Amino acid sequence: MATRREKNPAGGLTAEGRRAFQRRDGSNLKPGVTGKADTPEKMRRKGSFLRRMFGRSTLPPLVNKEGKPTRLALSAHAWGEPVPKTEASARRLAAKGERLLERYKAVKRPASVGKTVRKRRAKPRSPAGKRR
Repeated sequence: MATRREKNPAGGLTAEGRRAFQRRDGSNLKPGVTGKADTPEKMRRKGSFLRRMFGRSTLPPLVNKEGKPTRLALSAHAWGEPVPKTEASARRLAAKGERLLERYKAVKRPASVGKTVRKRRAKPRSPAGKRR
């Protein structure tokens, strides 16, 4: 488990925490995508995270007995999302993850899928004896 110094109180891991996991497990953890998911890699990473964490069939508690957000809820903040307090808000985050993954698949899908590819014809040779 991560120590107090390795956990960010606002959610997620600190740089020191990511290094600790790399030393211990060989993991190559990256910080969460906090800004707009405008590249295919960001769409894939953020979409996968949101769907994995908030699309579970049974969600763990999002607030503790004092009404403060749990580490699971705070992890959304580490990825630039609002901290969910209800199951409905967590499901909205999961739906956003699904949309991001659909956008990622649309961007990564080649334009020629389903189309027939025409063969190129060879250029005609110049008549024998004539050179350019």
